[in-house]
Parts: sequence; structure tokens; C-alpha cells
Amino acid sequence: GCIQGVRGAYYIAEGLGTDRAAPRSRLYSLNCVEWSLLPPVTKEMVARAEQLKGRFQGDPSFEYEYTEINAEDAERLLEDGNELVIKEEARLVATVDQIDRAVGIIPRGAFVKTPLGSVHENRNFEGLSLSEAKKLSSYFHFTEPVNLKTKTLLEKADLDPSTDFLDSLEHDIPQGSWTVQLEKGGTVVVLRSLLWLGLTFYHVPMTKQYGYVYFGTGEKNFDLPFML
Repeated sequence: GCIQGVRGAYYIAEGLGTDRAAPRSRLYSLNCVEWSLLPPVTKEMVARAEQLKGRFQGDPSFEYEYTEINAEDAERLLEDGNELVIKEEARLVATVDQIDRAVGIIPRGAFVKTPLGSVHENRNFEGLSLSEAKKLSSYFHFTEPVNLKTKTLLEKADLDPSTDFLDSLEHDIPQGSWTVQLEKGGTVVVLRSLLWLGLTFYHVPMTKQYGYVYFGTGEKNFDLPFML
């Protein structure tokens, strides 16, 4: 994907290991020739990046200052040995992780979970039917499930543990944060996120063809609840 900054763009590439549920390797480039490995994301990175607003600059070494931080938080950061600045590279790491968790999606049945807990491609997956492909419940977030863990045993009774081990898009908050459209004469199903504008997912029903890409500014659409 690509995150467009004021003075340049970040091109992002991801790699998956043998276990598709394992942490991913993420790289970024400013010119699509030289690539740098992004460090693993931490909770602190995400928390600090969430306090930042505005566009990316396009410079990994650019430093943001915390202008809207209260004295108590500032004192805590200084006590922990942290500076009151955050580099854009750290913000990039946190933003890419947030986008992946929120809108990185796969069709139902594309992956299977083994009894040992590892996740692999489903060799028997031949794509969703056209009727199923038009439903949000047929698509899953390709990340650690949250809602699934809160379901009762009765709610899990109709689920297949080998394929239904992720959260579906059906109950995403806010409701209406996804659009589903048929394109190319109904031969391609396209999903777009209204929460992270620029995220597009496609699937060709009855085939193994699917994927998603993000081309945007890296800013979450916080106005969405007021637009629905």
C-alpha cells in the first residue's frame, strides 16, 4: 500500500511466514527501490501515535512534539525516560498496524486453523458464491479476534472452529463503516472502508482471487459516526 505525506509518500510491503497468524514482516520505502524493515509495534507506540493529528510529512526522521499533552502525562513520560517527541517512523509503524487490525480482511474459508493453533491457506477454498460474497458476514478481520472471545457457547455452536476463528465484519462499529459494491458486470465484489478512507478489498466470486490495498493519508476518519 501507500501512505501519502506532505513532502513524500511511504510505500508499504508486508510478508507472511509459514504460520499466517504469526507476526508479519513489514517494510517501507520512499522510492520503491531501497527498502527498510519496520520495527515491531508496541502498545506504547500506538498510544503515543494516537495523540498525533494531521498529515504525515514523508520524512521518517521528522519529530512530532506533544503540544496537547497535560502536565501529568508529560511528567510520566519523562520519568520513564521518554522524550516529549515521537519520530515519524514510530508513527508509521503504529498506523500500519492499526490499519491492518481494523481493515485487513479475508474471505471466509480462505484460511484454516489447525488443532495445533497454526493458520494456513485452505487448499480447498474455491471462492465465495456470488450471494455469499455480497454479505459482510462472509469476510473476516485477518488479525487476533476480539468479539469472538466474548461469544457464548450457544453462539459458537454453529461455528466451524477450523474456519470461523476470526471476527467477521458484520458487527463492526460503527455500523455502516463498509460499502459493498459489484463491479465489472457483477463479476467482482469490492469492499471499501469508510473508517480508513483509501482501503479497498476485492474478491472474484467462485475463484481464489482476492486481496486488499491501502492508498490514503494514514488518517482515521473520526467524523464517520456523524456522517452515517
